[in-house]
Amino acid sequence: MKSDFAIRTSTRTQLIDITATVRDFVAQTEVESGTCTVFVPHTTAAVTINENADPSVKTDITAKLSKLIPHRDDYQHLEGNSDAHVKSTLTGASVTVLIDEGRLLLGTWQGIMFCEYDGPRQRRFIVKVQSD
Repeated sequence: MKSDFAIRTSTRTQLIDITATVRDFVAQTEVESGTCTVFVPHTTAAVTINENADPSVKTDITAKLSKLIPHRDDYQHLEGNSDAHVKSTLTGASVTVLIDEGRLLLGTWQGIMFCEYDGPRQRRFIVKVQSD
């Protein structure tokens, strides 16, 4: 089972917790055991798994990425968003989470984060659930 989800970002760089959306979709599929893949079909956005309890973690991640990969630098790409391409490459276009007893097997503090690096924009992510 697969579904597309729309997401609106509000700033140039932003991590948005999408765990509840993914968790709800997995529950609707009634798959008891399998895998859940979240895929972002964009070259300047990504998805990752990280802590979702303390909001300062998202702030720290985006701040450190911006320091390591600044918006304005000696890039050759002319659109002005090369930093976003590099950040999305480092973060990744997909994550896979195991499903057991109908639930995502995430750690206590883990959440699934949509990573915006060239916003604000209307974006989407795709969730696919496969049974064992």
